[in-house]
Amino acid sequence: MAIRKLLFVLSISALLLSHGFSSATTSKEIEDVEEDEDLSFLEEDDESATSSKNSFSDLDHGSGDHEPESFDDLEGSDSDHGGYSPPAVDEKDVVVLAKGNFSEFLEKNQYVMVEFYAPWCGHCHALAPEYAAAATELKGKAVLAKVDATVENDLAQKYEVQGFPTVIFFVDGVHRPYPGQRNKDAIVTWIKKKTGPSLHNVTTTEEAERILTAEDKLVLGFLGSLVGPESQELAAVSRIEDDVSFYQTTNPDVAKLFHIDPKAKSSALVMLKKDDEKIVHFDGEFTKPAIVDFVFANKLPLVTTFSRESASLIFENPIKKQLLLFASKSDSDKVLPIFQESAKLFKGKLLFVSVEMDNEDVGKPVSEYFGVTGDGPKVLAYEGIDDPKKYILDSELTLDSVKAFGEGFLENKLKPFYKSDPIPDTNDGDIKIVVGDNVDKIVLDDSKDVLLEVYAPWCGHCQALEPIYNKLAKHLRGIESLVIAKMDGTTNEHPRIKADGFPTILFFPAGKKSSDPLPVETDRTVVAFYKFIKKHASIPFKLQKPESAVKSASEKSGSKEEDVKDEL
Repeated sequence: MAIRKLLFVLSISALLLSHGFSSATTSKEIEDVEEDEDLSFLEEDDESATSSKNSFSDLDHGSGDHEPESFDDLEGSDSDHGGYSPPAVDEKDVVVLAKGNFSEFLEKNQYVMVEFYAPWCGHCHALAPEYAAAATELKGKAVLAKVDATVENDLAQKYEVQGFPTVIFFVDGVHRPYPGQRNKDAIVTWIKKKTGPSLHNVTTTEEAERILTAEDKLVLGFLGSLVGPESQELAAVSRIEDDVSFYQTTNPDVAKLFHIDPKAKSSALVMLKKDDEKIVHFDGEFTKPAIVDFVFANKLPLVTTFSRESASLIFENPIKKQLLLFASKSDSDKVLPIFQESAKLFKGKLLFVSVEMDNEDVGKPVSEYFGVTGDGPKVLAYEGIDDPKKYILDSELTLDSVKAFGEGFLENKLKPFYKSDPIPDTNDGDIKIVVGDNVDKIVLDDSKDVLLEVYAPWCGHCQALEPIYNKLAKHLRGIESLVIAKMDGTTNEHPRIKADGFPTILFFPAGKKSSDPLPVETDRTVVAFYKFIKKHASIPFKLQKPESAVKSASEKSGSKEEDVKDEL
């Protein structure tokens, strides 16, 4: 926030200097304008509208201060706070914490997991039974607790809670976010790793068979000794890898069950998974960095099907660049084998993800988020959340085309794709409708000062702002040099428009469209917006008081004169 304010101040300074005025002179002129200008009719509009201010108690996925952390945040469903009663959950082993007992409880317990939740949050309701079951299974090893973040604002702000649920793990009071999946088994496995040994010995074939049946994903080292340098290297990797179980053995019969040659003369390592690529052998140097790279490159399937459970594994993977296949369920059988074969060519370089477009729960909203429409299979390259550029494969999906597309993506040779709604046939309202494809024509028109609101249809703060924004546009509609505009940020994109959340309000001064826009950080009232525009507009303008306001002022003046006459 401090950096944004600094950029804001520097942008104003640059704007003022660019027009050849001294800052002192410009400020004085602005003050004179504000003193001379009667804004009472604008203030009357503010009295009939509520300023939209973010408060922590109404934080949701539509909050203007919230940046999506994963695909759980792509939906607006949780912003509908009412009308849902979650099923009863036995939370006898989940501790309820508040400001009054939080610090003391952490001091008395070495291992504590805390869920910051909101009573209206659908994702929190889904987590509740899993979380309660994990609390019961981990009793005696760690404590699972919860905090109502809509009530305990101070705690939520202290731990930078920006969405629900936020789960944090404390060890001796030191905290870190829980990065795993939101189900009982994942929580239990993760906490057991953090509270006990993360590398386990396998000495008998009976143990090995039980592990092979129970585990979905594991790494086993066949070593000369269960202690020593190689065991230490493997143990170091096991402590930092959350969603893979690690084992070691010296028993040749156990090694054989894990598809390792029992006659191997040096240490051997294998990863086993219950997916299409069931066995992957390690052929590098037996060191921590090499093993880490091996695990990261191979722990996911060749192609990961996108789901709520797999989202965290995809976006928290150190490999950020992704190729996503969008296809209907009926088409997947035909194109998925090609995509899987392509994935083998880019292991350790790109993540391959499939999205079932006609899956109403996940696939459809993810497709809409990326702007992928239609029924046919499409391949899209994605830089990742930190740099969300996208690229579309515009040829037939074949092994050769995906290979060339992936190589071009890695070599930065592709042209980015930006989603856009259709350009409106007519655009004559007080507020101009902006879509991705007409940003250059409307917002970046160098002859106009432009105020742009980037909104989401489901965002409560945007809905609260709408009547204020409409009244502002109505008052300013006669000013030819000024454009008041809005853009649906969920269905439109442009490289010059960056929205940290919804609503994001930006000002693009005339003659300065090559520079970054000014963030409008002011009260959300008609008067505050007007003063901001008046101060930062490159082209001076004068607001004409509406006839109704002039007539009203005249009537009031006449009424006062009659009162004076009556008194005389």
